[in-house]
Amino acid sequence: MLPLSLSIFALAGFATAHLAAWNEAMYCFNGTTPGQVNYNTDDAVNPLYNLAQSDYWFHHCDQFPPAPGTFLELPAGGSFTVEIAGNRGVTSFSFNGQYATEWTDGQTHPGSTDTLTQAQYSSEGCIVTPNIHTQNETMASGTAFAISYNSELSQVTLDNLVVFSVRYNTPWQRVTSYDVPSAMPACPSSGCICAIPNGCGEPNIYMEGFKCMVTNATSTTPVGTPQAPVWCESDQSQCVQGPKQIMIWNQQAGNNIEVSGNDLSGMPKSPAYNAKCGFKDGAQTDIFATSTSSKRMVARHKRMTAF
Repeated sequence: MLPLSLSIFALAGFATAHLAAWNEAMYCFNGTTPGQVNYNTDDAVNPLYNLAQSDYWFHHCDQFPPAPGTFLELPAGGSFTVEIAGNRGVTSFSFNGQYATEWTDGQTHPGSTDTLTQAQYSSEGCIVTPNIHTQNETMASGTAFAISYNSELSQVTLDNLVVFSVRYNTPWQRVTSYDVPSAMPACPSSGCICAIPNGCGEPNIYMEGFKCMVTNATSTTPVGTPQAPVWCESDQSQCVQGPKQIMIWNQQAGNNIEVSGNDLSGMPKSPAYNAKCGFKDGAQTDIFATSTSSKRMVARHKRMTAF
């Protein structure tokens, strides 16, 4: 029997970019009314801003887990796919997919990566319909998945959530794939957090949970202890190396990154899952524990258990 894990999806972005990654293994997949299935739910989509950690952590979806035995599979050395959309009703998971298109809002938006037609733009030139809040695909700030090897959501913290996959230039279209490091160890009952940052608007975060399992695992080297990312656009030598945390921003507590001023393009800085904050595109292959990091983890554990 394969070890199982809890996988969590988080979005770090802007208030007006209302999107979530959809999969049957997500928390709040059926909405937030006990005993009812809402095929048109958007409960997991609402952005989180200036909240206490107890109010933003996992979007309170821990009370609405996926069906028993349902898991998002993360194949070591392979890839997995989710559907990014503003509502379950415009994905393949509702109404036999009749309202799903290649876009996140279930509509048709002809055009190119630079310009969309039949789309609405804000005064800043950002696309608001569909709700992707970027000027174009090349400026979409990236999305990410992270994993915590713990069996209960109550055990998941920033210190044990490690970003393991990043997809540049997203969110853009509905169907989105992510790469899994080949050295990803099998999950005991554990957790995974995914994050999506969007641009053009009031800065917020999103957080969404899944149950998952790593498949085809051959390595037993654990992931290392993640560090908080930093803004390093102008000097890549200052980027955090190795395993990194998801980014918490503009909340009442728990923030692990702060930015001010403009980026090199002249736009206001906003934490992003791309090179601006030291993330590479694709599988994050530098996340695994070294002998030095393992010693730090053991020492930290001894300090925590000494009280």
